[in-house]
Amino acid sequence: MTVAQASVDPGLGYDPVADKGSLYNVSEVIGAHDAYRAGYTGKGVGVALIDTGVSAVAGLTSGNVVNGPDLSFESQDPSLAHVDGFGHGTHLASIIAGRDAAGTPSSYTRASSFNGIAPDSTLVNVKVGASDGAVDVTQVIAGIDWVVEHAHDPGLNIRVINLSYGTDSTQSSTVDPLAYAVQNAWKHGIVVVAAGGNDGQADKTLANPAYDPHVLAVGAMDDGGTVASGDDTVPEWSTRGNTLRHVDVVAPGVSVLGLYNPAGTEDQANPQARVGDRFIRASGTSQAAAVVSGEAALILQQSPWMTPDQVKAAIMGTSHGLLSTLPIFGGSGLVDLRAILRNPLGTVLSTVGGLLNGVLAYGWGSGTGSLEAARGSAHVSNGTVTLAGEVDLFGNTWNGAAWARATSYAQVWVGGQWRGEQLTGNGWQNGAWPTTAWSGADWGGLSWSSDYWSAQTWRAQTWRAQTWRSDDWSAQTWRSENWS
Repeated sequence: MTVAQASVDPGLGYDPVADKGSLYNVSEVIGAHDAYRAGYTGKGVGVALIDTGVSAVAGLTSGNVVNGPDLSFESQDPSLAHVDGFGHGTHLASIIAGRDAAGTPSSYTRASSFNGIAPDSTLVNVKVGASDGAVDVTQVIAGIDWVVEHAHDPGLNIRVINLSYGTDSTQSSTVDPLAYAVQNAWKHGIVVVAAGGNDGQADKTLANPAYDPHVLAVGAMDDGGTVASGDDTVPEWSTRGNTLRHVDVVAPGVSVLGLYNPAGTEDQANPQARVGDRFIRASGTSQAAAVVSGEAALILQQSPWMTPDQVKAAIMGTSHGLLSTLPIFGGSGLVDLRAILRNPLGTVLSTVGGLLNGVLAYGWGSGTGSLEAARGSAHVSNGTVTLAGEVDLFGNTWNGAAWARATSYAQVWVGGQWRGEQLTGNGWQNGAWPTTAWSGADWGGLSWSSDYWSAQTWRAQTWRAQTWRSDDWSAQTWRSENWS
């Protein structure tokens, strides 16, 4: 007979107070519990998660997850549409908006209840990645475009995009199409939170689009298991920047306990990372970005009038530095909701006026650069043909100027068509945006079928792909002391 430790909560499978990776502790570190006590839980604020889908596991079935479109290679299979067959999206969704049941703000401060950072926010699931992780940059761009055009659909109010995705683009953000897509979302009042990446080598810089100065770029931080900041460090794998562009802030991103899908590719490949029957540990700037996305939702519930520039300035201006870390690693420091909550927002913004002016000083991009350069080394293949060049996922010639003009006016989607190709349904059905069969267009003479697709970018044994540049399930991130 196995006897559980007295400190382990039987409903969770771990000790939420002693385990530094628990979302209870993460909420303590960033001050989310103080927000709950003040009545802010993210209610009424939509967070779009553009990722690998969200699975309906316990903790994500209490009514605050809404399916947007499925733009992945699996969208034509009804049994796979919207579902996270990879594992990445479900983990992040639980960090942002997970909850076992809708409760009162004060109930979310209890250690025994599982809650994400913004448990009453609306999590909008925009699936772009398949179960093997395969995705093209044009699918991500289409997802961002969809969010911009549907942010104000009934019941959504999308104010935040979580994008734990990145490519090693070979061109400047001033012309890059993916960078332009997130800039366009920013201009339309949506805070874009982007993971900085997990390539901590000295010769690597932030992933695209985190390298764009108009997004909120997030790096990972190890809080040492304490609320005090004296022992906070930035793990060596969190991508460094340079003096011109680095992460804006850092947030807890080491051994974070989130929900997992038992059928997920990466969840099945890493049983040693599971904790109890529902949770799995993951480390990465993806997790840190999800934490900050939840924080942004709490801030926007408190002050819905804030612009993305103001949200970014408030978060950066109230973050506190890590004593032993240079800005190229830790940016402005650890996010701190308490500093925002205990001061009037007008006072906070007036004290960071110089920072806000600095954000506004960056010029906007054109989006007219190379689509192939935006992919960098990240390509999908059907086993015979690799999607490459100045073409989108349907093989249609990419006209950056025409696309940029259309998306800037929120006119690139017409019903369920993106750039003239059918990608999803035309309207809501049963509270979700339906998926319909794509048109017959292709780029290699082969029809779309998820059976053909392999991810050259997301390897089965790792979440540290050249595109997602997020969580690494290899030994580099999954050190033995982080396993149960």
